Amino acid sequence: MKLTVIGGGNMGLTYAKGIHKAGLLGETISILEKETSYEYLKNEEKDFYVFNTAEDCIPSADIILIAVKPYHARAVFEEIQYYTNPQQLIISVMAGVKISTIQQGLHTKKIVRSMPNLPAMIGKGMTVFTSSPSVTKKEDDIVEQLLASTGKALKVDSEDEIDKSTGLSGSGTAYILYFMEGLMNAASEFGFTNEEAKQIVTQTFEGAVELFQQNDLSTSEWINKVCSKGGTTIEAIKSFERNNVKDSIKKGAVAAYNRAVELGNS
Repeated sequence: MKLTVIGGGNMGLTYAKGIHKAGLLGETISILEKETSYEYLKNEEKDFYVFNTAEDCIPSADIILIAVKPYHARAVFEEIQYYTNPQQLIISVMAGVKISTIQQGLHTKKIVRSMPNLPAMIGKGMTVFTSSPSVTKKEDDIVEQLLASTGKALKVDSEDEIDKSTGLSGSGTAYILYFMEGLMNAASEFGFTNEEAKQIVTQTFEGAVELFQQNDLSTSEWINKVCSKGGTTIEAIKSFERNNVKDSIKKGAVAAYNRAVELGNS
């Protein structure tokens, strides 16, 4: 099968490289790039065929992955709609662009809408996707393999769940980094150097994630294991509870979800 990735920026290249490294499509990956980076990509990315004209790579593609900023969607549709056909499978990683919008823009039915996140760039991504009714089970399986080349992929039943995943995994990397920043600020106040603070905080986060993944205990059960009556950890948790930290995190995720819905309706 032949894949054409539209957009040679961070996310487009992330998927192209992940799919290539996984050996899923051999050497049949093309990149369509209209911006000034075209010449750079053509010279530097020797694993791919790089084009700047839609008619040279869109008609022959079995799968088209659109990885451009949402505000470029209309321009992309106008450029490639004359070269697409109903048999092609379209995968979008454009935030907030609905399946119906893509179908109308390209006059085709087989659409997959997905929501990746930034750790996909290092093979630790979480990509959630949903498909239009025209996409077959076999095609869904192929999509899951392609998207999982950058980490993990999960199919959900509706676009509303895509918007909800935007508030969780799509935007969630920033929430984690925000919490880490708070701990690093505390480390700095305690007198640790930036490098020491980074090592302490990142290793603590990595350890906590691995501990949770490798066991069946809930987050609350692990918190109770770390806390002891009259100890240090319980004082921090009490402070978080007084300041409604957990509820604030939930409200932030809901705010991101609501914004995703707004973007999709705009």
